[in-house]
Amino acid sequence: MPLPTLDPREPVMLFNPRTYDPAQFDEPTRRLLRATVDWFESRGKKALIDTYIDRSWYADFLEFAAEEGLFAEFLTPTAADPAKRWDTARIAELNEILGFYGLGYWYTWQVTILGLGPVWQSENEAVRARAARLLAEGHVMAFGLSERTHGADIYSTDMILTPDGEGGFTATGSKYYIGNGNVAGLVSVFGRRSDVEGPEGYVFFAADSRHEAYHLVKNVVNAQMYVSEFRLEDYPVRAEDVLHTGQAAFDAALNTVNVGKFNLCTASVGICEHAMYEAVTHAHNRVLYGRKVTDFPHVRRELTDAYARLAAMKLFSARAVDYFRTASPEDRRYLLFNPMTKMKVTTEGEKVIDLMWDVIAAKGFEADTYFDKAAKDIRGLPKLEGTVHVNLALILKFMGNYLFAPADYAPVPTRLDAADDAFLFRQGPARGLGAIRFHDWRAAYDRNAQLPNVARFREQADGFCELLLKHAPSKEQQADLDFLLEIGQLFALIVYGQLVLEQAELTGLPADVLDQVFDALVRDFSAHATELHGKASTTEEQAAWALANVRRPVADAERAAKVWARVEALSGAYEMQP
Repeated sequence: MPLPTLDPREPVMLFNPRTYDPAQFDEPTRRLLRATVDWFESRGKKALIDTYIDRSWYADFLEFAAEEGLFAEFLTPTAADPAKRWDTARIAELNEILGFYGLGYWYTWQVTILGLGPVWQSENEAVRARAARLLAEGHVMAFGLSERTHGADIYSTDMILTPDGEGGFTATGSKYYIGNGNVAGLVSVFGRRSDVEGPEGYVFFAADSRHEAYHLVKNVVNAQMYVSEFRLEDYPVRAEDVLHTGQAAFDAALNTVNVGKFNLCTASVGICEHAMYEAVTHAHNRVLYGRKVTDFPHVRRELTDAYARLAAMKLFSARAVDYFRTASPEDRRYLLFNPMTKMKVTTEGEKVIDLMWDVIAAKGFEADTYFDKAAKDIRGLPKLEGTVHVNLALILKFMGNYLFAPADYAPVPTRLDAADDAFLFRQGPARGLGAIRFHDWRAAYDRNAQLPNVARFREQADGFCELLLKHAPSKEQQADLDFLLEIGQLFALIVYGQLVLEQAELTGLPADVLDQVFDALVRDFSAHATELHGKASTTEEQAAWALANVRRPVADAERAAKVWARVEALSGAYEMQP
């Protein structure tokens, strides 16, 4: 049977290096993105796999990035170099490409972004100029926040800065789990003064991994990437090395994570895309028990579900970019969509890999596949930059205003313009989340109510609002994080569906794909309602609500066949150069 032909006018869902043309960007961006793809493709799959297995430091990639000025071009804001810009849309694009080829390549870029966060937020012009120069020279950066004892708990740090009597300090202490800490030209380090108690004693300062008082201890992970433990022993911190002090240092830490953790979603998308090409191609060309594997109904269901979930990941992540780029002191909606990308998109990535792995089974363990690496690496993204639970707890802070107190905002357009996202480095105090307002989430659902599963999911969303109004969590339940996190999962699905719908409208996503996405969301809502029903602290009224809001998605054989045709068309559509 010939592969189905899709309408070329319809949007291409998956990144494919064979046909990749980032025409939406300006010429310098197109050139760098295409050069990055070409570098990986010319290097080939064997080198990609061998260096992963051997845990080889990716010096060749860093050399390529330095020669092309890749990091400097993408990660220098206009305020530091008028010829460059910090553009979240093209940063997201590069996240996806680097994830497509391997988490390690993305990781060195990601921790450079984190290391730059406190610098670009600082008013210290000397360090800002130093960072811009180091980027131009091809250096990477590091973010010295977490510690072995305290993790990323910024209320507790054992990096101690002792005044030296000359306006500076000497710093002593260890940092742990610090990417690029082995080679970073600049490490943004968080600590506290020995002579000042409380928040006013916090300090962010710039260190250099090449300094004699900077001691590299070890790589703390068994992987290609270098995630360091380092120790400072009487490291001299000059006044001109200080980035932030007091509350501003605390805010810089949180605001940096706001910028950095957004990158995890599109990295997860890239990993899933490469794995999907391999999985579909393998399954579609394998015969078992006299039948093509993809002729089995359960296989088609699992691969179709994986495709629909991956489509939703891409849609949500792309739309969240627009809210990031449109953000201002008066519009902080991005602070909800950001932990959503971190928590929801990355956990969906795990589901996508698991669905495909159930189909390809033992093939997913083979050393000469990308899938084997994807299955390992996809687990890391939900656990970086705050756990799923931490981000779910954060998401809950927005629930009341999001669901029940909509405000008027001008429509947010697709933001692919070549603009500098300067607001990300002047976010201000990291507080007041409960006061942030949102536009009416119902509008996107209403505009798509003709799709059966969108309408069915809207019933569940309305039911959730009824739960909160009639059977709101008690004071005791609000202190029960196990109970509350299940409420957070139900709420997160509503937010997820809203941005998926908005992006589907903006891109003209075919209705069959969109309805298939909501087929999955209806099932997910029902699963979390069932979990809520089983919680020990759930009341009888809440348990009854949970069962009453379990729904079956609307089945449609014709729709399912159309979406399956898209999945089937991925067979042989891409294979990395040998």
